[in-house]
Amino acid sequence: MVLSKFLGTLAPDVGVDLGTTHTHVCVAGKGIVLSEPSVVAVKKGTKQVLLGGNAVGRAAREMIGRTPLSIDAVQPLRHGVIADFEMTEAMLGYFLRRVHEGPRWFSPRVVIAVPAGINAVEKRAVFNAAERAGARKVYLIEEARAAGLGAGIPIHEARAHMIVDIGGGTTDIAILSLADVVVCTTLRTGGDAMDDAIIQHVKSNYSILLGSTTAEDVKIQVGSAVPVGEDASFAVNGRDLIAGLPRAILLTSDEIREALQDPVHEIVDAIRATLEKTGAELSGDLVENGMTLCGGGVLLRGLPELIQQETGLPVRIAEDPMLAVARGTAVFLERLDDFKHILESADDEL
Repeated sequence: MVLSKFLGTLAPDVGVDLGTTHTHVCVAGKGIVLSEPSVVAVKKGTKQVLLGGNAVGRAAREMIGRTPLSIDAVQPLRHGVIADFEMTEAMLGYFLRRVHEGPRWFSPRVVIAVPAGINAVEKRAVFNAAERAGARKVYLIEEARAAGLGAGIPIHEARAHMIVDIGGGTTDIAILSLADVVVCTTLRTGGDAMDDAIIQHVKSNYSILLGSTTAEDVKIQVGSAVPVGEDASFAVNGRDLIAGLPRAILLTSDEIREALQDPVHEIVDAIRATLEKTGAELSGDLVENGMTLCGGGVLLRGLPELIQQETGLPVRIAEDPMLAVARGTAVFLERLDDFKHILESADDEL
């Protein structure tokens, strides 16, 4: 314990909300210090990260869809898990260098939030990537548990609380009681699937190809889960797949809402299925406590109202929902020596 505290002064513990689209990093005693897109820019055909290993985050995201033939902008995570191990290691290493202020020969302990439904192989990939990136010790925490803490929910109570975390690559749905996950569902559908649905709609109906960044802009500007306010429109530019030339079109909120029906209802159906697996006593608690929504996906207009309508439960959105998991991870950091026994480490697999 004394050695741990001493090392903590030289290399403060670090928490990472490792997301498909964004990564948030917090440091013990400082809270959230870094929020960056989960993107790495490399020399095409290699694993060489540009700018001397610093083409990560915002600098790399700006290159998506705009890179010359010699550059690739890589998103190393897919659906909340590691798809490219080396690029994840490079990204984590960059973020740890950014926030680590102590001597380089002392490494921090790192707590990483991951979807509750990932398997042992996927967990091992996270452990290995973080250790190779420079972590002294790595712990994993379920995103739902961290989100509950970050949203201010008393998850330690012997009462059920429900968290729905709609991220870029996954939707994590969990019933929490006594600070642990009782029932959970991890759906490989989130904000990215909504963007893909918009891209496919425009491609099928207008023969125009949109980039992922443009599709996200459409979702933010005119996307909704149910009718909200007056019909609106949004002008976008894409490539005409027939003529091969740039072309502008006008998209309406009605057609985008229709395009989003499949991913939206996948999420709603998964929430209902999770509730159906919940025991009677816990279900009774949820009638009073309802559910808390977090993650960037909950900002889709009308989605909270649709979920409440379909489940009949009270629904609230966490304050600053995109940062709920990171805030909860920061809570664990402040008392890591007290809480580490309830977190998962690589030693648990031995």
